[in-house]
Amino acid sequence: MTLIARSGFPGARCLLLSLLFLAVWEPGSGQLHYSVLEEAKHGTFVGRIAQDLGLDLEELVPRLFRVASKDRGDLLEVNLQNGILFVNSRIDREELCGQSAECSIHLEVIVDRPLQVFHVEVEVKDINDNPPMFSVTEQKISIYESRLLDSRFPLEGASDADVGENAMLTYKLSSNEFFILDIISKKDKGKFPVLVLRRLLDREENPQLKLLLTATDGGKPEFTGSVSVLIFVLDANDNAPTFDRSVYEVKMYENQANQTLVIWLNATDTDEGINKEMVYSFSSLVPPIIRRKFLINEMTGEIKVNDYIDFEDRNIYEIHVDVTDKGTPPMVGHCTVLVEVLDENDNSPEVVVTSLALPVEENAQVGTVVALISVSDQDSGANGQVVCSLTPHIPFKLVSTFKNYYSLVLDSALDRETISEYELVVTARDGGSPSLWATATVSVEVADVNDNAPVFAQSEYTVFVKENNRPGCHIFTVSAHDSDAQENARVSYSLVERRVGERTMSSYVSVHAESGKVYALQPLDHEELELLQFQVRARDSGVPPLGSNVTLQVFVLDENDNAPVLLGPWTQGAGGTMRELVSRSVGAGHVVAKVRAVDADSGYNAWLSYELLPAKGSTRSPFRVGLYTGEISTTRLLDEVDTVGQTLLVLVKDHGEPALMATATVLVSLVESGQMPKASLRVSVGAVDPEMGLVDVNVYLIIAICAVSSLLVLTLLLYTAFRCSEAPSEDICCDPGKPTLVCSSAVGSWSYSQQRRQRVRSGESPPKTDLMAFSPSVPPGSGSGGGVQQESFENVSTLIL
Repeated sequence: MTLIARSGFPGARCLLLSLLFLAVWEPGSGQLHYSVLEEAKHGTFVGRIAQDLGLDLEELVPRLFRVASKDRGDLLEVNLQNGILFVNSRIDREELCGQSAECSIHLEVIVDRPLQVFHVEVEVKDINDNPPMFSVTEQKISIYESRLLDSRFPLEGASDADVGENAMLTYKLSSNEFFILDIISKKDKGKFPVLVLRRLLDREENPQLKLLLTATDGGKPEFTGSVSVLIFVLDANDNAPTFDRSVYEVKMYENQANQTLVIWLNATDTDEGINKEMVYSFSSLVPPIIRRKFLINEMTGEIKVNDYIDFEDRNIYEIHVDVTDKGTPPMVGHCTVLVEVLDENDNSPEVVVTSLALPVEENAQVGTVVALISVSDQDSGANGQVVCSLTPHIPFKLVSTFKNYYSLVLDSALDRETISEYELVVTARDGGSPSLWATATVSVEVADVNDNAPVFAQSEYTVFVKENNRPGCHIFTVSAHDSDAQENARVSYSLVERRVGERTMSSYVSVHAESGKVYALQPLDHEELELLQFQVRARDSGVPPLGSNVTLQVFVLDENDNAPVLLGPWTQGAGGTMRELVSRSVGAGHVVAKVRAVDADSGYNAWLSYELLPAKGSTRSPFRVGLYTGEISTTRLLDEVDTVGQTLLVLVKDHGEPALMATATVLVSLVESGQMPKASLRVSVGAVDPEMGLVDVNVYLIIAICAVSSLLVLTLLLYTAFRCSEAPSEDICCDPGKPTLVCSSAVGSWSYSQQRRQRVRSGESPPKTDLMAFSPSVPPGSGSGGGVQQESFENVSTLIL
């Protein structure tokens, strides 16, 4: 439709705009069409888009008028003040659409309140901005002089990057008297120039001709291109072989096997005899790459595949074929075979992993980019569309950043102590049928951070060490495990320093930094220190370092290193000496004296027994001593035959290994009853009642101590079962042992032991108070005298504070 508006007709413009709107707006399609020439200058008017869409200029801004392009959004813009669509940047049709006959820019016009979407198509029209081009600067043709008139010789045509009329080429041959130019139109392949012989050639007159072939396009203004045509006139045959067609078109799939038939050419020659025999060959215009890909049978004219045909390398081959007879001179016929290669899904996708950020620290944030991945497929269409996926159930994912480009990012938190390395498989699969795929393996190493402190197997250890150990003795080994790696898992040990009274804990023990071995720096004394409690710290080498503590309770076990010590008014010397006066009238069982002794040790080492050593003579002594009470009493009535002066040697012995002992000498003088000092008598008489009272008190005291001791033994057994599940396995020089607690005696008697205050060395906790009662089991008749049932009882207790 052509509309012309002339000035002088007021209604002509309105009529023109109305008809133009009807022309560009397709009813029912919702699409607006404009056109613009390529290479238009910036600001070139394209159309009144707001008016054509029926929108008021005042509502463009309030309704958020905007334009989106599926191709390139910066080529066209809309002036919101006047609603005009104009050229914003250079438009090159050849760059935008190539050789496509139609070229359009698709726009989406969007307005809100209410939401409306309009589709606008702007056709980019071609202008003649590209000249015709020949592939060579000179074409050479050899022609026999015997060729007949109207013989045809094909020439290579020119090409033009434009389309439509601008690419419609016309050819012109320079003026000469031998040839004219004919044009052959190839199906969808443009025009093909051919030389036609109009005058017979004579090699002797003109052995060589030089012509100029000029190609002119149909654009305004028009452009031209030219090539020189050099003709060599040869002497030979009168009839040249001819093909039934000048151009053959063949379609074939890629990847055909060698020797696959492409086409079977058939030429004819009207001559007879040897001049009719023909030989097929590739023209000199055929490049070497085509000669490698295809093979022609000289005798039959069969063209077969000779090498790998790959659509991705090249999808069309133009093969120029000559057929030459065997006449003298030989005549040549020409044709062109156009081989179009069709695509097959023969290329697997390619996966390329770049920019690896490895290793990944286990405390990396979610969303951290680990690697960049690109995929590609050399096939075309659906065969070249690639979808990428990742191994499932892993803390990573693929994020598409652009077409065929992905980022491998962290999807959830990492823990090196759980999984230290991931083998990720990236799979790329194309859309062909059947589909092809490719994989790439990405090894992601998780780098360690110091997030685990060293851990001891127990929070507290109990160690038993005998006293009097040698200085520097190894008493225990602590060991902590750190789940981290390398430097973060290298553990060092140290003593948690505390002051214990006036001394520091490091004066008692030390800890080897690497092995965790605990050493006693000085001999330990059970009588001075029964429990030493301290902490050992394990610390790793990470940044920042982490650590934890463990508590060690070192019980110092007693050894028999203290001999019994006599108590009372004894004359000190090699042995204690005491003097007593005894009336001859006393009866059997009368207590003459009592030997008292204590032992600084504890347990069996402090359990004392008393024994009356026999006199030098063979006379039986009228006295005996209580095995565990130390009471010296008469065994019978005293008579006149008993000597006045009796010397009694009492041996006091503990139950240690080896046993230690002391001796007490009691000098007993026998006097008549009237000769006893009154004061002594009164003391003796007055001492009987308190002694009996003391026995009664001791009975109750023994019962109470037994009850408390039984509860204590039960508590200690439970404590040992839960806290001392196993002893140290390695060789410890101080040979720890376990104390034996006894709360009852077979004979119901208790030996006397000192009460003493003991200090417990602890790094943190206050002193503890325990009551430990020891009751030996005594076989019957082990005392020096008979009648152990008459012995008084003494409590044996060790009070530990």
